Amino acid sequence: MSVALEAGAQLPAQTYRVTRVDLVKYAGAAGDFNPIHWSDRQATKVGLPGVIAHGMYTMALGARALTAWTGDPASILEYGVRFTRPVPVPDDDLGAEVVVSGSVRSVAGGRAQVDLTVTCNGEKVLAAARATVRVPVPAG
Repeated sequence: MSVALEAGAQLPAQTYRVTRVDLVKYAGAAGDFNPIHWSDRQATKVGLPGVIAHGMYTMALGARALTAWTGDPASILEYGVRFTRPVPVPDDDLGAEVVVSGSVRSVAGGRAQVDLTVTCNGEKVLAAARATVRVPVPAG
């Protein structure tokens, strides 16, 4: 981030593809082998449209967009979300598309308060997605 940052600044939208392979990899890393994340039969049995992405994986995509924007993987000081909708992941090579964008609510003391918008198929999948990130303090 090389420009002066102020309230109202926009984070450029980042688009991420989520495939079934991603879910398998995430399940292995997280130890979350709930069958709703890999079995259409089990997912539909509990009323879901099919296999869905892990909520924490979706949340991580928001964090990924933040660190891409700041250029520093250690810049996130606080981050919280509320899960509102599942991200259905079809059994094909394209998967689902998750789009993360955001805006800066305030900047003070080397910290920016950022509101994120995270959507899939045009619908918000995370609500109250807010982060505090460390930003460079302008000289002078």
